[in-house]
Amino acid sequence: MRELVSVMAVAVAAGTVSAGKARAQGQPGRVPLSLAQAVQQAAARAPAVQEAGYQVDQSAAQAGQTRSELLPSLSATGAWFNHSVTLASTGFQTVLPPAGAGGLSFPSLIGPYSNLDARLRVTQSLVDLSGWERWRAARIGTEGSRAERDATIQGAAVTAALAYLQAVQSASLLAARRQDAELAAELQSLAESQLAAGVSTPLDLTRSKTQAAEARSELLVAENARRKADITLALALGQDPATRYALTDTLSGDLGTSAASADTTAALDLALRNRPDLAAVVAQGDRARAERRAIATERLPRLDFAADFGPNGSTLGSTINTRDLALQVTVPLLNGFRREAQSAEQTAVERASDVRAADLRRHIAAQVRAALLDLASGAQEHDVAVQRLALAEEELSQARARFESGVTGNIDVINAQVTLNQARDAEINTRFATAAARVQLAYAAGAAVTIH
Repeated sequence: MRELVSVMAVAVAAGTVSAGKARAQGQPGRVPLSLAQAVQQAAARAPAVQEAGYQVDQSAAQAGQTRSELLPSLSATGAWFNHSVTLASTGFQTVLPPAGAGGLSFPSLIGPYSNLDARLRVTQSLVDLSGWERWRAARIGTEGSRAERDATIQGAAVTAALAYLQAVQSASLLAARRQDAELAAELQSLAESQLAAGVSTPLDLTRSKTQAAEARSELLVAENARRKADITLALALGQDPATRYALTDTLSGDLGTSAASADTTAALDLALRNRPDLAAVVAQGDRARAERRAIATERLPRLDFAADFGPNGSTLGSTINTRDLALQVTVPLLNGFRREAQSAEQTAVERASDVRAADLRRHIAAQVRAALLDLASGAQEHDVAVQRLALAEEELSQARARFESGVTGNIDVINAQVTLNQARDAEINTRFATAAARVQLAYAAGAAVTIH
């Protein structure tokens, strides 16, 4: 029996591989696609991945804005003024005592007169510890955005991988339904021959026709499921839903393999190092700590330098170069306890992030262990399914032989045919479940982009 099971397993694997190659090479109008290609396309071009990439660009630009406060600022201005001044409007007396001829008088209107001024101004922060901490926090925020993008990539890769597996599963079930329909037609022909030979009853032929009609109906359902699987796969890849695919992979023994190890300790270690969603949560806490340090250093003095240089005069030919130099020290004293409130806010963010990170580590460990359990269970279930398929084929063969010899009616043949159909589905579904468990293990370990 064990030898029969081994032979059946080899035959099933060889048949599915051959069918996959035939589908890839003989289907005009379809796009050839492997599992690895689907994963890489989703990781590079899925809409969610593109959006996450733009969010990283936005975060990097925000960090650049924060850094600009620490870099020199250079500006140039030029102006032409034409002034006139009323001294009385300034409160200046145009006639000074003693009044009369001995007094001193000034014109009430001065001007108009022109003034040209051109300035080249430079400012530079010399000591701004809070600004440096804010820049550091912004850079950590950018790293967090990158981690979130990587998490989106992992999710898109897994979504595409599962959609591909479902498409392969639907293709395998479609092939099985075609085999069922062919077998039902063959058994109907046999019933017609037996009835003509007088060794069976019209009831046997009716049963065969009913089974053949049901097989054709299930074939139509399988064909529709195959087309819908292509639509789901196209959406996962960010492509036109009208795209039809020629799948180059089948539900073979190693489909869905990745860099994730089947060893629990190794898989857990890889997951805790590679999971980008964990890195994103940790980055949130690190940024909150940096923001809190920036708030604390706002209490320290800040030193700034400013200088400007340029010509000034009434006409272009009479200008004289002038300059200003300044060192400014700013010492924050009180701002209505705003800093204390901001610091408390960042402390709460930091602690919440630490709680999320600890909880996520537990969930990652649970995901890895659950995927490994599913992988081991899937392999065992597939062995049982292969045995069941072999027994179902043997049962059909024996029932058919009895019907052909006229020993019994074809009710046993019909029942054996139903059993065989169910065994085929179970064998296909266990291969799908095992491949899906590999994909889930890859996601749990943070290695989804290596799925092939």
